[in-house]
Order: sequence, then structure tokens, then C-alpha cells
Amino acid sequence: MQQKPSILALVSYRVFPALMGGQKCIAAFYQVLQPLTNLKLVVSSDNDLTFVEGIDCSNYLYNHWKGINNLGYFWRLKQTIDTHQIKHIIIEHSYFGWLGWLLRLFTKAELILRVHNIEAYSFRYMHRKWWSIYYFYERWICKSANQIWFTSPNDAEWMQIQWKIPKQQCCILNYGVDLSSAPSSIEKKQFRNLLLEQYQLHPQTRLFLFNGTLDYIPNTDALRIIVSELLPRLDKLQKGYRIFICGNRITEQWRKELEKHPQIILAGFVPDITLYYKGTDCFINPVTLGSGVKTKLVEALANNQDIISVISGAKGIEASYCGQKLQLIQDYDWDGFTNTMMQLELPSKNQTPNEFYQDFNWNHIVDKAILSLQP
Repeated sequence: MQQKPSILALVSYRVFPALMGGQKCIAAFYQVLQPLTNLKLVVSSDNDLTFVEGIDCSNYLYNHWKGINNLGYFWRLKQTIDTHQIKHIIIEHSYFGWLGWLLRLFTKAELILRVHNIEAYSFRYMHRKWWSIYYFYERWICKSANQIWFTSPNDAEWMQIQWKIPKQQCCILNYGVDLSSAPSSIEKKQFRNLLLEQYQLHPQTRLFLFNGTLDYIPNTDALRIIVSELLPRLDKLQKGYRIFICGNRITEQWRKELEKHPQIILAGFVPDITLYYKGTDCFINPVTLGSGVKTKLVEALANNQDIISVISGAKGIEASYCGQKLQLIQDYDWDGFTNTMMQLELPSKNQTPNEFYQDFNWNHIVDKAILSLQP
């Protein structure tokens, strides 16, 4: 019987409880990985371990903003590697890549980076003055890794071209979902009726959804686009509609702005986003900034929801997984975007392809990860 891979994984920010797409991506991955490996997961101290189930997890690291202080835990981490004969060190994002590099230097364990997006460009969107310094650091740590696990094939291709990362060191691990098949039209209609009743809307109202972390620059820019570009055009078309906006960490300024518009229903953070994914008619994605896979689109596809997105916002999701569920609009063509919103056939007759549920299933993704660890 083949021996289970022994892994130490380091996470530099809060993922427990898993509330947002990126957090769910990490938490669910290790939840499925744990039974198939000898896994030691070490996370930052702001994680609540009462939300951890079935994972050997410790929470003593400093958050990545104080990451250099983790030098004080170097020998503790090295002892964990030596005691448990760890062969692979997984670093989530590049923030703690330097720490993984040091641990590899002293232990000979392989260093694996799990790249969710190109962080330097995220910092540029956030107007961090030091983003270019991080760019050179990120390039160095990616070139130093034994393997890189990407959530986006576009990011993998970009690094292979721009940073000369060898293709054989790259592995695509999709953002996973728990659903194994598309929700039925009957189920979606039931959820739609729940939303209509809850918000006292006319049965013919078109229901749109935008979801995300609402203080993240690409998403706040999308809010600006919704208010200043989409609403005026939609109102001229004189058809009943509502745009639900879900997500946490919205600023008070944006809350006040969105509440000025009766066409927008600001649901904010909701414990179960399923009601909105299944109950609305279409997910809109006017996000033109950022890299990586938009987890919101993966979740929309999983819930068999139609999507209208600008081209930039849909990078990282191959067309074969979308079928007819995804309609792409040229970036900044807001006339085309809003016309497509109002021309959407309701109820939708399109189905998310079965291939999506096979390749985006967490078990399939974890099997692929373990296979990449084999010599």
C-alpha cells in the first residue's frame, strides 16, 4: 500500500470561519485533503479553531502583515517537519513563501506555492506604493518553488511566459464546489418565489445578483459601474428589475450610496448565499480589475445560474465548462451589457455542463493535487 503524502501547510490569514470565496477555497481543500494525507495545517492566530472539523490544525502564526515575526516560530515549524517526516510544504498565496523557502533550505522538504492570483497586481489595484517591490519578491519565490498550484490557467500561462516558470512545475487545481449536479428548474423556481415573497416583488421582476467582498478594489469598482453605468441604462429600458448585492465588509459610504437606489437590494452578508444564487435569474459580473479565477462565477455555474460578464472578469474559466450559461461582453461596453441583461430568456433553458461538476468537484481536485506530489 502506497504511503500517504506528509504535508505541512501554512496559511497567513483568517480562513476559519470560511465566509468568503477565497476562505472557502482553502478550508474546503484541506477538509478533503486531510483523510488522504498526513496533514499538519498551521494558520494565523486570528483563526477560530472551533470552526475546524477533522483537520489537524494549529493557530499560532502571525498574520501576513506581521509575517516577519514568524521567524520566532521557525524552529517550532522545523521540529514539526522533522518529527512528522514532512515531505511537502504548501504555502497558500505567496505571502509566506519566504518562510517556506527557509524551511526547505533546512529540511529538504519540497516547496509548493498555491497561487490564487498574482498578488503584486492586486496590491497595485489597491494603490499600495510598494506593489512593484512585491512584484520582484513574488517572481523570486515563484521561480524558487518546486511546484506551483494555480486556480487559474490564465495565471499559469502568464507566469510561464513572463517569469519563465517551467510548465512541468505548474498544476491547475480549480476552485471546487460541493454540488455534483445542476439544481433542477423546479428547485430554482421555488427559491425565486422565496425571494419574490421576501422582498414583495412583482412575479415578472428580473432578478440579478452581484456578490463579493465589498471592500476589495475590483468589487468596489464594480459597485461604481453598477450605480453610474448600468442603472441609468437599465432605467431607460423601462423594464422591472432588481439587483441584489451580497457580501461583507462594505464601507458606510458605499452603504449609503447603494441605499439611495430602489432598484438595488443591499442584502449585505448573508449566512447562506445559496438562496440568492438559486433564486435570482442571472449573475452579473462587471468586474474589469484583478487576476485569478472569480470564485463568484464558479459558484454561480455550480448553482446552474446564467452569467453576464465582461471578458476581463471571466478569465480563468474555460468555455467548455460554461456551455451557454455564460455570455461575454466586451470590457466597458455597458450598452451591450445592459441590453443583454434585459434580453435574457426567462426562465433559462440552459444547463451547466456535466463536465463542470466533474472537474470542479473537490474530490477530483484533491486527487489531482496528490497525483502531482508523486515523484
